[in-house]
Amino acid sequence: MKRYSTIMSVLLTLALPVAGYCAEAPKGAEKADASAGAQKETTPKAGETTKDTTSKGGHSNMMGGNSKAAGGAEVNPTGKVVETMDGGGYTYANLEKDGKKTWVAFPTLETRVGETLSFKNCMEMPGFESKALKRKFDSILFCGSPEVKASAAKAKMAEGKKSPGSTGAASAAVGKIKVEKASGANAYTVAEIFEKRSALNGKQVAVKGQVVKVSTGIMNKNWIHLQDGSGSEAKKTNNLVVTTNDEPKVGSVVTVSGTLIKDKDFGSGYKYNAIIEKGSVKQ
Repeated sequence: MKRYSTIMSVLLTLALPVAGYCAEAPKGAEKADASAGAQKETTPKAGETTKDTTSKGGHSNMMGGNSKAAGGAEVNPTGKVVETMDGGGYTYANLEKDGKKTWVAFPTLETRVGETLSFKNCMEMPGFESKALKRKFDSILFCGSPEVKASAAKAKMAEGKKSPGSTGAASAAVGKIKVEKASGANAYTVAEIFEKRSALNGKQVAVKGQVVKVSTGIMNKNWIHLQDGSGSEAKKTNNLVVTTNDEPKVGSVVTVSGTLIKDKDFGSGYKYNAIIEKGSVKQ
């Protein structure tokens, strides 16, 4: 009798998991039906954009094909760069196409305003806040390295990747730039800085220009690119780099004061024919 009781206990123990599974199965089916019903209810009407990016397996479809990410942003974006900056190991670019702007982030790469870039298989991150840039984006797409549409832009990017310094060609500004020369005995245009860099080496100078690019948090400094309309893009004498703790906005006109250094080599390709160090930026 005791042996019979033991056998029944074992059988009952084995039966419990099966019974439990059978009891949960209808609930799973009900959830699936409910999910399907919810998807049916949220099917967008004509002209609307769906916000549902969840696949049957519960994973995001944002990486797939020509689908759209949450909020309607293209996961394969293409557009003209209208604003760009670096920070935290990423290059941030604002792409414009057909009047619509989309922010993308990708591994640091010399990028110019005016280039046309395209990306594949990007992932959207709504409400992303960059600590390096001290800026919050309502929506941004994180992508791999970009594809460049124009062959000329490809050449420029290759040149920029080869050397991010003076010979690497910094961002080109949108439209023609014409900024008046700063006032004072130590004031110079961008072109004059390059022309007189040997005589001015180690001296305090002041330059007024438009900010065409800002790269933050590199070597514990912010790097700004100034242009005033003087100099030659072909000769690399139209763009002056300044290291500073300040962070002006791209497009703003500022006056920078600091120490001019010629032939500065930071290593890792950061070499400059002329650069202003420990710059103080005033609007």
